[in-house]
Amino acid sequence: MRVASEKQKQKFEVKEADRVEILSLIDNSVDFLSAVNNQNVKSFRQWRWGRDIKEWGKAHVNLPFAEHGFSVLIRVFSRDKASCVLFDTGGSPNGMVENVERMGINLSEVECIVISHGHYDHFGGLISAVKAVGKVDLPIIVHENMFKTRGSANAKGTVRQYPEFPIEKQLRPAQLVTTKKPSLVADDMVCVTGEIQRKTSFETGYPQHKALVKDSWRSDPLMMDERAVVVNIKERGLVVLSGCAHAGIINTVTYAQQITGTERVYAVMGGFHLAGKTFENRIQPTIEELHRINPKLIAPSHCTGWKAMCAIAKTFPEAFVSNSVGNLYKI
Repeated sequence: MRVASEKQKQKFEVKEADRVEILSLIDNSVDFLSAVNNQNVKSFRQWRWGRDIKEWGKAHVNLPFAEHGFSVLIRVFSRDKASCVLFDTGGSPNGMVENVERMGINLSEVECIVISHGHYDHFGGLISAVKAVGKVDLPIIVHENMFKTRGSANAKGTVRQYPEFPIEKQLRPAQLVTTKKPSLVADDMVCVTGEIQRKTSFETGYPQHKALVKDSWRSDPLMMDERAVVVNIKERGLVVLSGCAHAGIINTVTYAQQITGTERVYAVMGGFHLAGKTFENRIQPTIEELHRINPKLIAPSHCTGWKAMCAIAKTFPEAFVSNSVGNLYKI
């Protein structure tokens, strides 16, 4: 793994990849029936069932399932080189690994695990993922704030505490790699953004979010440990993958453009965090900014919310894809 120096932070060179494959392992929804009208995407039904017709009946029993969480497998290719990164691990202890088995995927090719931020629906399956990969000194790229005790407050101020991040002993023989800065993995073809700069006027964090500091719950709206993953595809541009976009999906894309020095954005994928009363007023300005960025593929998922999904689908009918567990994106 290469980490950006202070001088490199403004422009962090990511090696161009010939192509990328992104497989949805965990998401909030599954849909094995709807047509996917995008040449970059195949549903689980298209790529798995069609691969071996003998597995047809079995596949109906062993379909992958949805849960509140997020996880994708990223494969990047450059000439004769291929690398594989696991981005987040879902919410339940074994859901992601179970889905991997149901889809016939082998996690032993994973070279590192990147956790987007320290919420349980993104690291819940980390312990079982480490066991499934089965590599000594497997890097798990994290941020120091992920180890905070956190929660969210209701209208009365009562805080619901979230499950805590696994300790290092639970993750052995993998190793935690802690950094706030942008970093490169997968033969320098995958960029982990590090802390994302906050510049938009409307992406102001999660006001109900709290962190426990010296036995007292303190406001922690910005969640500076949130990072995204970026791949630069030759002749296409950036593919930006967000876990939850607590930093704001527009801040996330803008920062990806800044640190890579690449303006062209081909795809924006992952959680956009536009669900709920606190965040729904951000839907329209987000859409306006997406117009400016002009990605060819928009695949919001997880915490984006149905109102934002519908608005994005209506505004970008050619670019929008409704994500499902099992969707395979080839760019």
